[in-house]
Amino acid sequence: MSKTNRPSQTMRHGPMRGRGPAEKAKDFKGTMKKLIGYLKPYHLNIIVAFIFTAFSVVFMVIGPKILGNATTEIANGLSAKLSGTGGIDFNRIAEILMMLIGLYLISVLCNLIQSWLMAGVAQKVTYNLRNEMAAKVDRLPFSYFDTHSNGDILSRFSNDADLIQQSMSTALAQLLSAAVQLVGFLIMMLSISWQMTLVALIVVPLSLILVTTVVKHSQKFFAKQQASLGNVNGHIEEMYSAHLIMKAFNGEERSISEFNELNDELYNSAWKSQFLSGLMQPISIFVGNLGYVGVVILGGYLTMNGIIAIGDIQSFITYVRSFNQPISSIAQNMNVLQSTAAAAERVFEFLDETEEIPETSTPVEVFDEHGETKIKGQVTFENVHFGYTPEKTIINDFSMYIKPGKKIAIVGPTGAGKTTIIKLLMRFYELNSGAIYVDGIKTTDMRRSDLRSLFGMVLQDAWLFNGTVMENLRYGKLDATDEEVMKAADAAYVDHFIRTLEHGYDTMINEESSNISQGQKQLLTIARAFLADPKILILDEATSSVDTRTEVLIQKGMEKLMENRTSFVIAHRLSTIRDADLILVMKDGDIVEAGNHEDLMKENGFYTQLYNSQFEEE
Repeated sequence: MSKTNRPSQTMRHGPMRGRGPAEKAKDFKGTMKKLIGYLKPYHLNIIVAFIFTAFSVVFMVIGPKILGNATTEIANGLSAKLSGTGGIDFNRIAEILMMLIGLYLISVLCNLIQSWLMAGVAQKVTYNLRNEMAAKVDRLPFSYFDTHSNGDILSRFSNDADLIQQSMSTALAQLLSAAVQLVGFLIMMLSISWQMTLVALIVVPLSLILVTTVVKHSQKFFAKQQASLGNVNGHIEEMYSAHLIMKAFNGEERSISEFNELNDELYNSAWKSQFLSGLMQPISIFVGNLGYVGVVILGGYLTMNGIIAIGDIQSFITYVRSFNQPISSIAQNMNVLQSTAAAAERVFEFLDETEEIPETSTPVEVFDEHGETKIKGQVTFENVHFGYTPEKTIINDFSMYIKPGKKIAIVGPTGAGKTTIIKLLMRFYELNSGAIYVDGIKTTDMRRSDLRSLFGMVLQDAWLFNGTVMENLRYGKLDATDEEVMKAADAAYVDHFIRTLEHGYDTMINEESSNISQGQKQLLTIARAFLADPKILILDEATSSVDTRTEVLIQKGMEKLMENRTSFVIAHRLSTIRDADLILVMKDGDIVEAGNHEDLMKENGFYTQLYNSQFEEE
């Protein structure tokens, strides 16, 4: 199937990258509500963490008051010494300081425990999210991957999930701590002087107004930053995987230009979001200093009139200084929550994507308890209509009855719909209308896993993973023995090549499979199909990437493999399918001719034109 009938690359890597402005999280409250739902299973851990946070803050909040007592004790001792009535009680001061050190140590211990608990909760939630996303990938239709870049999907798994984890392990704990601190500081301040407390609190509404304004404006930039990060990752992944092609077609300048454009988008959104986020602390400090000045003036007046002790001024000033810290922390973490909401929304958008049509509730069993099947390989297409997009149908009223064990060749010009027929047969895409049957059983009445277990595929794009040759071949049948794997390799005429490798079947194939040739990769995938021992075989341009000598070896192996199996062969080299039992000639999604090679050549129609044009080229 050519790119003319598939969603275009422009569609795939253009609009779907989210280049339009990401104003803000579409539903901040709804997104955060969903995220909180993931915390419910760990509510006990969170409650315990909150209790330890409360203890940590309480012990920390009491500290300045006790320290103020020490200051008062020193002041009273100096006053008594000057008046000749006494002196400084160092033992009492030592007791106060030892008590203070003990409280601070307990506070630190409680804080460590709550940090450990919250880190565990954050990791578990992120673990569950990634598990759901990984499971979601298997339930998404192929059309989703046609319209979303790999880099953008990976960004949701990595960057967005990591941001959620970091915000929950740090921001959530800090918000809990800040909330308790606010209450604790306020109580301690009121216990010293309600007048000074009132002066300190006057500036709080001003601080909240300013901070809220900044948060409101920064939210859209955090959302755009996450979207732009996904775009950059998508471009880098795309250019890295297609680096050879990009270099071959001198696409460096275009690639750099597109990267610069995407990187500029990320830069613009990132610096704006970070700049606005950075304003939080200066604003809080400035407003806090205004309250601090008022408190100092009023405190001096109250001390001079004997209403409060001098140590209480020290304690209160410490509380005022500290009182602004939780406000600043809440403001900064609210900003972090905006970024978290943007990331969580992208994750939940992925999890909410439309899934494949659910399996039938009463599937027809095609395998018995021993894993054997009675399926022979009869295939029927009945009035099949299909299009990758609703407005463009590319398979029009396709009908065909294929007997078991027959070799069916599908030929036609690029974009005629050849590969699409195979994708529909394996139910990678759902039909617009019509039906496909295997041995009289409608494919939609089977489990997808059962249906696909009947097929063995060799695609024009040979795929191998990072592992040994043995592991790659065994992918066709996971419980196969080493002897079965070697037998399949021998049948595919690839055993000799494997044994010439340095480590034979234990030779590692790297991630890009660059340490073996394209033709060798194709031979290995064909051997993998041998091992799978399918009822129906699909060969999509299976020999398109091999030389003539290798093609001869493959053809020999294919003849053995296709014995007593229904086989669908898609090939541009028409000379390789002259012995097919049936040749389907496709043009613009329709079957325009059908028959064997001799009959089609006698008709002197479209097939003859294709065959002769290829012969002239050769």
